[in-house]
Amino acid sequence: MVTQRGSDVLGDALRSRGLRMTPQRRLVLDAVQALGHGTPEQVAERVQEVVPSLSLSTVYRTLDLLEEMGVVSHTHLGHRAPTYHAVGHADHIHLVCRRCGGVEEADVDGARALADEVRTRYGFSTDVTHLSLDGLCAHCLAAGGKHGAPADAED
Repeated sequence: MVTQRGSDVLGDALRSRGLRMTPQRRLVLDAVQALGHGTPEQVAERVQEVVPSLSLSTVYRTLDLLEEMGVVSHTHLGHRAPTYHAVGHADHIHLVCRRCGGVEEADVDGARALADEVRTRYGFSTDVTHLSLDGLCAHCLAAGGKHGAPADAED
């Protein structure tokens, strides 16, 4: 859930732009925070439990606004729809299981070493907070998966 303080900050930021903190905006933000990582469709499903008439297009517009306001951020996990999470959430990389679809978070420190190497070798500065790695989670790997192989590659 959005904390009262976080809600006040967002409300103040919206008002400074001539916008209001609507119940729909609050519900979308609450859904993102409750899900941890959620696609627009997952956010819409969560919000529609409370307001069934809220459209997917409203959720998309609200997510765009919240991202523009610096409250949420998105990343692309593989070939799926963008996944949103609260900005106040600590920087992390995403570990995406190819078999079960689970998403875990990992500390960015290890990825920073890779980013430093890429910058040194190629002069390219990366944003490791938008990094996702595909493979198999510990559970799927223990269940007999080949390391990093998609489920259909094992048949």
